[in-house]
Amino acid sequence: MPPTFPRQRKQERRGWPESGEQGSCLLQQGNRRIKEEWNFVAECRRKGIPQAAYCKNGFVDTSVSLLEKIERNSLTRQSSLSKERDKRSSPFVFELSGEHWKEFPDELKEQTHLKEWHINNTLIQIIPTYIELFQAMRILDLPQNQISRLPVEIGRLKNLKELNVSFNRLKSIPLELGDCEKLEKLDCSGNLELTELPFELSNLKQVTFVDISANKFSSVPICVLRMSNLQWLDISNNNLNDLPQDIDRLEELQTFLLYKNKLTYLPYALLNLRKLTLMVVSGDHLVELPTALCESPTLKFISLMDNPIDNTQCQDGDEIIESERDRQHFDKEFMRAYIEDLKERDSVPSYTTKVSFSLQL
Repeated sequence: MPPTFPRQRKQERRGWPESGEQGSCLLQQGNRRIKEEWNFVAECRRKGIPQAAYCKNGFVDTSVSLLEKIERNSLTRQSSLSKERDKRSSPFVFELSGEHWKEFPDELKEQTHLKEWHINNTLIQIIPTYIELFQAMRILDLPQNQISRLPVEIGRLKNLKELNVSFNRLKSIPLELGDCEKLEKLDCSGNLELTELPFELSNLKQVTFVDISANKFSSVPICVLRMSNLQWLDISNNNLNDLPQDIDRLEELQTFLLYKNKLTYLPYALLNLRKLTLMVVSGDHLVELPTALCESPTLKFISLMDNPIDNTQCQDGDEIIESERDRQHFDKEFMRAYIEDLKERDSVPSYTTKVSFSLQL
């Protein structure tokens, strides 16, 4: 699974962001705090210190005494984590990680009894066509690799329930995936170049979770609107200018993430989504929205006001892409922690100032 970054403190208040010297001061303070916490987290990760050890009440505790204490106990903690991994290991689960892997091991082809693949942070580019032999496959967890395409044979995995191909290099999704009718979770986020999903994915009636954030979608895919059991939809950080008027087809939708798009209005059809409990948008371009969204006692409606900090990118094209991929990943984990925090609150401000920044990793 992708690494989970600790929850960050945010500057929050009702109304629009601060302006002038006061707003600039708040922004600078927020940035210093975030970068301080990030540097601390990076140091802990280099030393193999688990996240739970340096978080206090859900936030990063950057005290030196804490760092010294958890450094002394890091070997013990690592040993404990290792035992936990061994405990949950199974002959039906295949795990692979590390940039020294550029292709799958030859012996994998013979292990067709496997039910789960967990492969991350490798340089693997191609999923082999013999994947169709794994008829017992339930979970394909393949985040943060270099996968450039999915084989059409993936459609023959009739028992597949979860597919995570986030933060790879996909430019398209095979229409054959629509044959995996037991699929419940689909994560294609962070591929940067995806512009559409095939209509054939309309067959996926059991899907409850779709994440296609950090791509180049200009509209909500038609197939997504036909996923009648969908409860979570994240299409943030794309190129959306508007939402379809029939968005209320998603009657089971509970969480709708739309931030970092260019929406100027929100359709009144959103009011028909009776089960919607959390909606997050970017408020910079919004000029029209149903008042009832803000006043609903059951819906946490958040309009984020972005204050980006300029970051000089590398001149080399490949390095720019890598920097963008890393930045998107950090931003996504940052927002995931923020959204989890929002869900736990009894009430939230209608408008929230969000400090975002680019970071070279």
